[in-house]
Amino acid sequence: IIGGPCAVESLEQMETVARHLAHAPVQMLRGGVFKPRTSPYSFQGMGSAGLTILSAVRQRYGIPVVTEVMSINQIESIVAHADLLQVGSRNMQNFDLLKALGEAGKPVLLKRGLAATLEEFVFAAEYILSHGNPDVILCERGIRSFDSFTRNILDLGAVVALKQITHLPVMVDPSHAAGKRELVAGLAKAAVAAGADGLIIECHPEPEQSVSDARQALSLPEMVELVQSLGPVAAAVGRRVRGVEPVRELSAA
Repeated sequence: IIGGPCAVESLEQMETVARHLAHAPVQMLRGGVFKPRTSPYSFQGMGSAGLTILSAVRQRYGIPVVTEVMSINQIESIVAHADLLQVGSRNMQNFDLLKALGEAGKPVLLKRGLAATLEEFVFAAEYILSHGNPDVILCERGIRSFDSFTRNILDLGAVVALKQITHLPVMVDPSHAAGKRELVAGLAKAAVAAGADGLIIECHPEPEQSVSDARQALSLPEMVELVQSLGPVAAAVGRRVRGVEPVRELSAA
């Protein structure tokens, strides 16, 4: 499970997140420092200063970090500070970037494009694989739909299909699929039941004050509660959540 804010805002923010989530537990901390935004006037991230913050939190709390890479010229600096490189939905078919990540020497979290078919998604992963990097994680984050009630439509059928047609691990991002924090827990549980290998979920010390994607961010207590609640769901399908105590069977009377 990966958790953290959409964007790195300060060292204090990221340390607060790390302290809470280390006991959730999550296995990796997320935080964007280069942010692709629909509006050019929205917050674009802290850039290199954000990488310094991620590196400090990573070292102090011993928790791996993931952040998004948007261009080839960002790869070298991000590789020096992060453990997992994320390719966002908008860059899924940035083929030159994918080729370069094939030679980056770090695992890649590849998000599905907002209107990508499964074939296009898998071929995007093949660009990274074919250039020498076997460590690719696929991430379903919802696809565009005619219905505006949710931000996107979470395609859990894709999770099941990808587990059958590829050998790659598959994660789910319920935050970007839902766009509303009150929907995130239900979608996260459904993803676990459908066979997802992991989740990436947005949370923030003060969700309403988040500089980006505030509406979909969980509070830190909500994030901890969600992680713990996933245990019974995983157990029901013969799996377990890493770091969460397995569900104990009731003894016979």
